[in-house]
Amino acid sequence: MDWKKPLLAISLAVAALPGLAQTTVTIVHTNDLHARVQPAVRNNVALGGYSRLTTAINQIRQEAPEMLLLDAGDVFQGTLFFNVYDGLADLAFMHRAGYRAMAIGNHEFDRGPAVLGAFARLAKFPLLSANIDVSQEPELRDVVLPSTFVLVSGEKIGIVGCTTPTLPTISNIGPNVKMKDIVSSVQQEVDRLKAEGIDKIIVLSHSGFSTDVANAGRWRDVDLIIGGHSHTFLGDLLVPGATSSGSYPTMVKDVTGKEIPIVQAWEWGKVLGRIELTFDDNGVVTNVKGSPIAIDATITPDSTMESLIAAFNKPIEALVSQRIGSTEATLTRSRTATSDSLMGNVIADAMLAATTQEGVVAGFMNAGGVRSEIEAGTVTFGRAVEVQPFNNTLVVLDLTGTELRSALEHGVRTLPDFSGAFLIPSRGTSYEVDPSLPVGRRVTKVTIAGEPLNDRLTYRVVFNSFTSGGGDAHEVLRDAKGTRRDLGTFDIDALVTYFRANNPLKTPDSRRVMIRTISGGR
Repeated sequence: MDWKKPLLAISLAVAALPGLAQTTVTIVHTNDLHARVQPAVRNNVALGGYSRLTTAINQIRQEAPEMLLLDAGDVFQGTLFFNVYDGLADLAFMHRAGYRAMAIGNHEFDRGPAVLGAFARLAKFPLLSANIDVSQEPELRDVVLPSTFVLVSGEKIGIVGCTTPTLPTISNIGPNVKMKDIVSSVQQEVDRLKAEGIDKIIVLSHSGFSTDVANAGRWRDVDLIIGGHSHTFLGDLLVPGATSSGSYPTMVKDVTGKEIPIVQAWEWGKVLGRIELTFDDNGVVTNVKGSPIAIDATITPDSTMESLIAAFNKPIEALVSQRIGSTEATLTRSRTATSDSLMGNVIADAMLAATTQEGVVAGFMNAGGVRSEIEAGTVTFGRAVEVQPFNNTLVVLDLTGTELRSALEHGVRTLPDFSGAFLIPSRGTSYEVDPSLPVGRRVTKVTIAGEPLNDRLTYRVVFNSFTSGGGDAHEVLRDAKGTRRDLGTFDIDALVTYFRANNPLKTPDSRRVMIRTISGGR
């Protein structure tokens, strides 16, 4: 099967009123680029990369010179290019490609408001989020907007940004940034744009596909939602590693019954979203068609962007290629109902190994912090940083058995859907979960360092600074009263040391979290 062959565009035809002029707007979009400056390679297939994205964008621009290029957030974080340049390598690409606006994602706050503010001040396009209140944050109050408008073929197109409401618990927003209700704050901006005579409005949302679907039914006068955050692949285009979660676009009725198209472009620039909306003179959408485009080896890299990438790469080239060990098996990132995250298991083991001398008996890694997998074979420093890019430190906590059980319960509260709060234990520690039981009583059996958990005992355990500080809403860990000590050891350093000490790395055991299924199996 030729997976590279683009699928015929999906079209929705709505009868246009006779005699009215039509305006077609071509919108091209990305999301969750995560500093993937270079192509992502899996099973010898390379997808994405900023130089190929630049070519693909410019090819569309030749067909539709007035096209609108947008990003739905999370440009930051994921490779050494971010660690070294704080998003400025990505900004060079975005300027060359001609982006017109960007939603603020949660990872844009990973290094705090100051780094985001520096990025925003240099950007030639606005950064948008209607539900983030930055009025009391001096680094951001003059550079983050709730909405904007752009001119496309002489028509004003309104763009309203929004960000996941979970932002305070999953990133580093600081004490001055506050959240507003996402539904009402977006609608307020839409209403304001409409009052100014702008009748073509896009919501640029870094909130996740399911949230976009739910919110679409609560809004009015929105013509298109471009999403991010959930790394959702939509459409029937056959791309290696992609599993479709629905049609491109997915049509959802708003509060008035009008259908709104929702789109998203997977992750890391592996595909480029393209959608065309046709409006009549009253600003009513009369036709929608679109399809994602695979950014693969059939696309010639842009030579100017290649030169820029080479220049950015020079300071980090030696570091990226430094060999730190090898692994016998592919260390998978994702966790399913029947399979552990092997990468998460290794990270937890590395955390434990780095703190054993502190009397630690178990380590726990938050699933949301496992950012990539590592394929079997040689492991480089660059790949390790892609797995753990956040520069969290290791924090040793003394927790009661009751507190530890509560933290585990919090991590499984959303099952059968997995959340970033899900806790992955180190070797010798395990727990069983029954998702059919009420939230707060799903963890049925816990073993710590080979012994059954005793709620009355105190255990010395290790988490990263994000989770121990209440990240992913782990309030029990944040508020724990026992001894707490931040060792100052970076999580990436612990992982690199572990690979070097266990070379080659044997396949980690994979029965640490047993999740009961309806049939009674794991």
